[in-house]
Amino acid sequence: MRKYMIAEADIHSTALRQLGAEVHVMNSLLCYVSFNIKGTKVSYVYNINKKNKYFLQRIKPYPETAGTFSSEDELIKTIKIDIEQFENAANSHHFKEFIEFNKNLNETIRNFEDLYLYYNVPNETIREIQVELNKMQALIKRTRETSQRVYKKKDPDTI
Repeated sequence: MRKYMIAEADIHSTALRQLGAEVHVMNSLLCYVSFNIKGTKVSYVYNINKKNKYFLQRIKPYPETAGTFSSEDELIKTIKIDIEQFENAANSHHFKEFIEFNKNLNETIRNFEDLYLYYNVPNETIREIQVELNKMQALIKRTRETSQRVYKKKDPDTI
């Protein structure tokens, strides 16, 4: 099985190099971790390479890249905090709605990418989308300022 996987990686690497890519094949382990938080599945994948670097991504209930970590302790701490935050958020009466919002936002990002990759979007439309995006960001910041903070072990990364 391992020889087959190495051969497959070689085929993929060759095809990608022909497209102009630099390809680095790493010998790593892929790990899948899953939790059930009040009926909501929260899952992660991470890989460990031979340099003991960990790349973590949450895949459920919606995808979110968590980053690359230098130690197992950092990786576990990040998952622990994320799970604590989900457990805390699950106490909200709006938890399911927030999960759906995030799923919709991820779909919107994919839709927007398709828009500019497949279509010549007029300047007027680009400006209109930017105005709407600015409104949403401002609403999120206003909501943060007027809402009670319920998780305090870690500061927010973005707002």
